Amino acid sequence: MISFSPKQLEVFVAITLQGSVKAAAKVLHLTQPAASMALAELEKQLGSSLFDRDKGRLFLNQKGKDLLPLAQEILERMRELEQRAGDAQDTLRGNFRVGASNTVGNYLVGDLLGNFVNQHEAVTVHLQVANSDEIVKGIMEHSLDVACIEGEVINQDIEALAWRDDQLQICARPDHPLALKTALQESDFENQRWILREQGSATRLLCERELARLPQGHIVMELGQVEAIKQAVIAGLGIAFLPKVAVTYAIESGRLKRLETPFLNLNRKLSIIYHKQRYRGRLMDNFLSMAGI
Repeated sequence: MISFSPKQLEVFVAITLQGSVKAAAKVLHLTQPAASMALAELEKQLGSSLFDRDKGRLFLNQKGKDLLPLAQEILERMRELEQRAGDAQDTLRGNFRVGASNTVGNYLVGDLLGNFVNQHEAVTVHLQVANSDEIVKGIMEHSLDVACIEGEVINQDIEALAWRDDQLQICARPDHPLALKTALQESDFENQRWILREQGSATRLLCERELARLPQGHIVMELGQVEAIKQAVIAGLGIAFLPKVAVTYAIESGRLKRLETPFLNLNRKLSIIYHKQRYRGRLMDNFLSMAGI
């Protein structure tokens, strides 16, 4: 009969998330030999290695990938059991790892996390902001519990729940030739200089779809942050697709001009995603509820 301890599972999960035995031992307040011993004993109990070893480094193998969400679920269920058995059964505790694409992480993080953080002070939220491809990867690898991204996710292992609508706008400097025109047409965009998000961004996919409807232009810059693109447009380096939420003040203050393009579809959905194997415990359910899901 398998007889592993919660501490051994904690070590396994921590090594996976932290990337090394040394880092895992530090966050768990263990010595490195104690963490190594706990992992070795767990693998012995399971009758299988969970990591491939190469020159002192650990790489989660397929068996480890299969067992990781189960180990995380066991630990979370044990925490819930302890809380419900104690006096503070209504108090949520633990770590909650949230991913967000750049638009959400930089402009809508308050809307996404504000109520949850304010009402659950004993929960430590770890926020990772990256492009959509990286965030989806984190969900698939179980290094993130939940995430919010723009764009569609086509993956049978991921649950995607609609959160809210969003919109891109094509913006230029107020003195740009296109900004001085009225009733723009597709032909006006021929040979325009475009500043786009990097590959792997859901925003980039939408931009490429809509650019295909316009005459040929020139991609003069690719940048990984919305703010950098906004500043490049303000500097007169080109025009760009920018999230409405990111440019409202710049347009009102006269630093940017929105180009009216009714012939393009710049609407998109923001979705909250999580892995279907991820245990929907009290932390997850409370987060989704406060996000309005």
